[in-house]
Amino acid sequence: MDWLSRKFELSRGGGASNVRPMEGLRGFAVFLVFLVHFVTLIKPWISGSPDFLVFATALHTIGNTGVDLFFVLSGYLIYGSLISRRQQFLRFMSRRVVRIYPAFVAVFTAYVFLSFLFPAENKIPATATEGLFYLIQNFLLLPGLFPIEPMITVAWSLSYEMFYYLLIPLVITLFRLRGRTAIWRTTFFLSVASATAIYCAINGGHVRLIMFISGIVLYEAMNSPRIPSPHSFFGLSALCVGLLCTLLPMEGSGAFAFKVCILFVSFFVLCLVCFRDSSAWLPRVFSWTPLRWLGNMSYSYYLLHGLALKAGFLALSIMLPIADYGSWLFWVLLPPMFALTLIPTSALFLLVERPLSLSPRKLKEEPSGLRLENAPNTALQGTLRDKAAQRP
Repeated sequence: MDWLSRKFELSRGGGASNVRPMEGLRGFAVFLVFLVHFVTLIKPWISGSPDFLVFATALHTIGNTGVDLFFVLSGYLIYGSLISRRQQFLRFMSRRVVRIYPAFVAVFTAYVFLSFLFPAENKIPATATEGLFYLIQNFLLLPGLFPIEPMITVAWSLSYEMFYYLLIPLVITLFRLRGRTAIWRTTFFLSVASATAIYCAINGGHVRLIMFISGIVLYEAMNSPRIPSPHSFFGLSALCVGLLCTLLPMEGSGAFAFKVCILFVSFFVLCLVCFRDSSAWLPRVFSWTPLRWLGNMSYSYYLLHGLALKAGFLALSIMLPIADYGSWLFWVLLPPMFALTLIPTSALFLLVERPLSLSPRKLKEEPSGLRLENAPNTALQGTLRDKAAQRP
């Protein structure tokens, strides 16, 4: 247990206990993403159970919100580190590159190798010029914001992250946000989120980008003594509403934008509850040690778990030919398949991400930034030091 603690604990300092709910929220978010891929891959074995397929499809839909929760946390951390003090843009971006690319390059290399080893799964165009161009596009994290098929399926979200990293320092500087009041900044960002949501509802587009603004507004709320600390019951209720709203039988760009707006509010309330008072029962739930450890390695897990699952189901297809086995197989396979994904993802975290992106030296170079001197609950003061070096 001591060895595991040394390897998977990232919290440091006297206030470390207060960032534990955030780590747990990361673990929860990445488990939601796991459910998406698990449901996708197991469907051939449960295809003859239509009622259960409805349930599995609902889990798949709900699981997609894990990425939105990551966006909220990134919005909170990065904005907080930038608004609290001036930083050189190139230095800030270099830290972001160091945070993202070591683990990404390792997984990217594995995917390129496996693409040639398994031609049926190869997404790289056959011609040399088109193939090289496709690899460059993926290496530069362009799929997602641009209509390019990602070689690493989950890597589309990294284009959103990189767009946010590039844009938010410029917005802070251009609109002189450090010199504005919190109310002015909050009104400004809520206006941007509203305009974006309305535009995307009418014309379609990348409406999920507003989830970063949910994190920005969360940071401002955390520093405002006027914002009360909600009870854990409201945090849990907000989480349930946000997840279940994705199941509303509504289609089209307007419906999708509406659902994202509900998530915008729901995850804001959830995080506010968890960050304000770590002693409340809901933050304590998200502070469960295994969940926090999963959160601390969530970036490595996010990048590699899909490949591990594919390998697991490929082996399953050899041992258990595809047929309808009913819902029982879903529940029987869920724990071992999840455990299987932990093996290569933990290796990626321990061998690549932690030493190259999360070493103590690199963490010290991150802005301590997220200071909450004006927060009504002073237990959170200084507790987010180094957390901007967590998952992008």
